[in-house]
Amino acid sequence: MDPYQSIPARVQVTEVGLRDGLQNEARRLSTDEKVALVRSLVAAGVREFELTSFVSPRAVPALADATELVRALADIPNVHWSALVPNVRGAERALEAGIDSVVLFVSASETHNAKNVNRDIVTSLAGFAEIGRLLDGSGVELRGAIATAFGCPFEGDIDVAKVGDIARAFADLGARRVALGDTTGMATPPLVSERILNLREVAPSLSPTLHFHNTRGIGLANVMQGLSLGVARYESAIGGLGGCPFAPGASGNIASEDLVYLLTEMGIDTGIELAALIEAGQLATQLIGRPLPAQVTKAGRRLALNGSDTVATARG
Repeated sequence: MDPYQSIPARVQVTEVGLRDGLQNEARRLSTDEKVALVRSLVAAGVREFELTSFVSPRAVPALADATELVRALADIPNVHWSALVPNVRGAERALEAGIDSVVLFVSASETHNAKNVNRDIVTSLAGFAEIGRLLDGSGVELRGAIATAFGCPFEGDIDVAKVGDIARAFADLGARRVALGDTTGMATPPLVSERILNLREVAPSLSPTLHFHNTRGIGLANVMQGLSLGVARYESAIGGLGGCPFAPGASGNIASEDLVYLLTEMGIDTGIELAALIEAGQLATQLIGRPLPAQVTKAGRRLALNGSDTVATARG
């Protein structure tokens, strides 16, 4: 039996570098710099962004320009803009700015949820009901995201049943999509299988998105496991930007360039042109002002050849 017979022919890549990437960077990009990076990504064919988060500027100052950023990109057609919102006030701001979908996020870990949003899981989920009522009839899509879905740096292993319970709560709110977040790179291929199979059992109406960090170097191995299970939606960050300011040891997301390279070499359609995406990665590196983890931006495409005269010939 072919272990990859369920691999989808097309995969949706959502760019999260502007939100999950920049929130943890020492250098704060201006709104104009963010706009330039987004336009570079759109030119490469990226059509879905988790663009920002409507949180308190005091909590995440790098995203204080959420409204200005959304409005500065309003002239770009045929792109889906989503944003994280923690509460009703954040949802109101997202609606006013003109966002396409709001992402309600909660952690499967009580400790991480307290660090991240200063409340317990039950309180977070209860507050989402009011946001659901606010969005009703607005045309703005509601999506869910579950942080620490594969493990928590404070609590260790997370029971798959807790992830399933939260997913059901999102389904009850009317969400059609839920992202399973690997906040500190604790996912492994067996855990990916366990979570996806359980999600399909307890909340079959939800379409899963997988969000991996490359903290321990197996982010793309986890993508391969997701692909083998037929999962067709993944989140990644240009250059491998990322990390969570409320979780120790949280390094970057899987890099968009590396993910698209893998998918392209597998013959999977993403609608994204790799060479142009590498240019966007180079721009991200320039703007951030330090080398970023993405391997493909450093090495180039597999068949991007060099002349033999570019290196010395061995002598001995």
